[in-house]
Amino acid sequence: MIKKTAIIAILLLCLGKYTFAQMYVNDQSVRYQQERMVFKQWNQNDFTPTHGFLWLNPLYWLTWAWFPNYHKTDLRPLGPSGPQTQRLALVAAMQNTDNAYKLQADTLRNTAVSEAVNYSGLVSSADPLWLLYYSKEFKDLLNQQDSQLLSGVSSKVQNYLVSSGTYNWYLEQSHSLSERLNTARTTTLDRGSRILTYYRLLAEYRRLNSAWATKKQQAGTFLALSEKAKSLKSPATTPVTIPAGYKSDQQIADEILANYKL
Repeated sequence: MIKKTAIIAILLLCLGKYTFAQMYVNDQSVRYQQERMVFKQWNQNDFTPTHGFLWLNPLYWLTWAWFPNYHKTDLRPLGPSGPQTQRLALVAAMQNTDNAYKLQADTLRNTAVSEAVNYSGLVSSADPLWLLYYSKEFKDLLNQQDSQLLSGVSSKVQNYLVSSGTYNWYLEQSHSLSERLNTARTTTLDRGSRILTYYRLLAEYRRLNSAWATKKQQAGTFLALSEKAKSLKSPATTPVTIPAGYKSDQQIADEILANYKL
């Protein structure tokens, strides 16, 4: 029994040796093929089996006679014309195209943003020309207090300006200019057209202020002249004292006629 078990164990060991053992195979032709298909140059000397002395090697003819142009065709994926090189070149070309499209898209985006800023009325308050010049020139118009327009003048002049309609005229004109200015600031409009609108409105506002100041000055002068004229037209209230021996023109004429008759 022990002898039989030992024989079975020896047989299993021998069978395992041939079953699991691996032999290292160094096939030069396979290695050359693997190298030239991946990274090494397409070297004519690396094709095995070689042609031998006077091209008499039968293995060469059995191997390469069926593929005479194989040596002349570079089949490496990373070769100058290999599929991997073509794919990388195509990827690079597509990348350049994508960059060109991206640059164009960025240019269109920047242009759209600049045009939106140029036309939009939402950012008109941040315009440099408005901040540096026109906001200061239109400050009195934008912050106008109607109740303070007649401050600094006498009550008679105030009453005259209100009764004559001059005060209401200035209110209507100033409110109209203020509305037009706010419309120009909030409307979607080209920046150049917006600046030209500011320029025209500022010219009108200056003319309106000049006319308003002139009318206030003229009202004071007119009232002073009116009071002077009234004082001159009013009758004298002081009694007149007739001196002794005073004769009227009729009495003098009667005396002359009486003396003439005599």
